[in-house]
Amino acid sequence: MKNIKSIIQFVVLLSIGILLIWLSVRKITPSEKTEIINAFETADYFWVIFGMLISILSHFLRAYRWNYLLKPVGHKVNLLNATCHVIIGYFANYGIPRMGEVSRCTLAAKYDKVPFEIGFGTVITERIIDFFLFLVIFFLTLAFQFSKLIGLANELIFDKLKIKLLAISQKPLQMIVMFVFAVIVIYAIIRFRKKFRSLFRGKLGGMIRGMAEGLGSVRNMQNPGQFILLSIGIWLCYFYSLYVCFFALSGTSHLGQRECLTLLLFGTFGVIFSPGGLGAYPAIVGGILLYTYQVDKAYAFAFPWLAWTSQFILIVVLGIISLIVLPLYNRNKDVISHSA
Repeated sequence: MKNIKSIIQFVVLLSIGILLIWLSVRKITPSEKTEIINAFETADYFWVIFGMLISILSHFLRAYRWNYLLKPVGHKVNLLNATCHVIIGYFANYGIPRMGEVSRCTLAAKYDKVPFEIGFGTVITERIIDFFLFLVIFFLTLAFQFSKLIGLANELIFDKLKIKLLAISQKPLQMIVMFVFAVIVIYAIIRFRKKFRSLFRGKLGGMIRGMAEGLGSVRNMQNPGQFILLSIGIWLCYFYSLYVCFFALSGTSHLGQRECLTLLLFGTFGVIFSPGGLGAYPAIVGGILLYTYQVDKAYAFAFPWLAWTSQFILIVVLGIISLIVLPLYNRNKDVISHSA
């Protein structure tokens, strides 16, 4: 049953990614297509490769940081193994989102004798820390790009909403239907409020408590300061691996770190919507470049695809290498085969 759900999830998310790709290319005119091809042909790929190298450093730092969480519970993963586990996890996420965490912990159980449950608990703690750092990025983006973001929200959301509400106000029948629907929703909330409360106490409450416990495990580290610095270092690598790609294209080379902060924030959301961000990442980042920063359409299209494709190629190549290296490097170990 779980496998069927995973397959369905993969198909749905992949379909969304393909749909977004189709929507982004269907309105491209022949002249714009020529400009986009020219943007790719004239790109300075030194900066793209530089960005890929920074990404490799982020994977290494994540693997190195992992042992800070494993050590308090009495385990340690060989650094080469840990790096391979992390990369294969990213590789797996291109197939099925969130499968990377399971893959990483399964490999750690197989090659480093870390019980799956313990490994998975440390990965969840990692995600909690990363989530809080993501919130920091969110508030920094609001602080430095507030006017730009408000302008984007007005243009894409509020202005269009006003037009739709004005159109609805001129159609009494639609207003009556919406009013009845709102009454039904309010009645349902009042009628089933006890069930909603139990849901928040149960699943959501348990999730919040689990997050608190995961954060509390950081206090048991011998060097929590180093763990926090490594966490910041990982996100700085994410930031600068994207930032240096600005210089690959003449149409984006004028953009700075504030603009990169915005793209990093919304690009992260794009990765959630489809496997590895397929279609979603280029659509979101390209839209922000085009509508918020008035980047030429050809470069607004080329940049996110250049950034996304370079990372995709990097993970695929490193993932395949890791799958080959792991069994060779650990061939003399007593591998727990049933944990795989």
